[in-house]
Amino acid sequence: MNNVLQFAIQCALESGRIQSEYFQKRIGIHYKGEIDIVTDVDIACQKKIIELIENSYPDDYVIAEEKSNVFDEKRNKWIVDPLDGTTNYAHGYPFFCTSIAYEIMGEVKVGVVYNPIFNELFFSQKGEGAYFNGKKIHVSGVDDMKQALLSTGFPYDLPTSPRNNINHFIDFLYRAQAVRRDGSAAMNLAYTACGRFDGHWEMKLNPWDMAAGVLLVEEAGGTVSDFKGGSFSIYGDELLASNGLLHNRLIEVLREGT
Repeated sequence: MNNVLQFAIQCALESGRIQSEYFQKRIGIHYKGEIDIVTDVDIACQKKIIELIENSYPDDYVIAEEKSNVFDEKRNKWIVDPLDGTTNYAHGYPFFCTSIAYEIMGEVKVGVVYNPIFNELFFSQKGEGAYFNGKKIHVSGVDDMKQALLSTGFPYDLPTSPRNNINHFIDFLYRAQAVRRDGSAAMNLAYTACGRFDGHWEMKLNPWDMAAGVLLVEEAGGTVSDFKGGSFSIYGDELLASNGLLHNRLIEVLREGT
């Protein structure tokens, strides 16, 4: 499995090289929805990662944001977000990353999250802990909600769907020390794993948004569930990740908004 981890890191670094090369330069931007965009850099990063995977692991399947996908639990899968935080990238805001996970028989075994602008490389392997730039990391020790720094995000259908996270956002604003919304679930989860954030919640995400980051949190000693505290799946649409100490309190606040 170490070979898989090293390969995932290599893919993330290659993707990061492309992101760095074109960051804050004129790039093609295309709209998948009213506010949901994809850039030429997303496509270039994904193409490079898939090319590397097909050359080294030709029998594996790739799930990636900018392609059609088939979700078959029986196949080993690479779960790829070539550029998480596309809107940030398009505006020159340096909070984005590549997220790569490896799943075997429905279980994520390897996760890598890399931001090339900050040179922040997070990686984890099931049962082996989580690491940030080579040093082992652990979730925070904050156990008081009023001292908690939380993060979240909003779905693309926010203007049209009543289930849009606004109610939870307001509830947490009153109860936590502060809440951040900075546009990359994968980075938010990595920051929860290393103790910068004490918790992260979000809805209507995709597997490539969560897979690597969730493994980071779990391997750093944190807790991950759905909003009610039930079992979590990267193929579900509710994510609550925390340092564990605050988890039940976070669930209580989320229940207020249901």
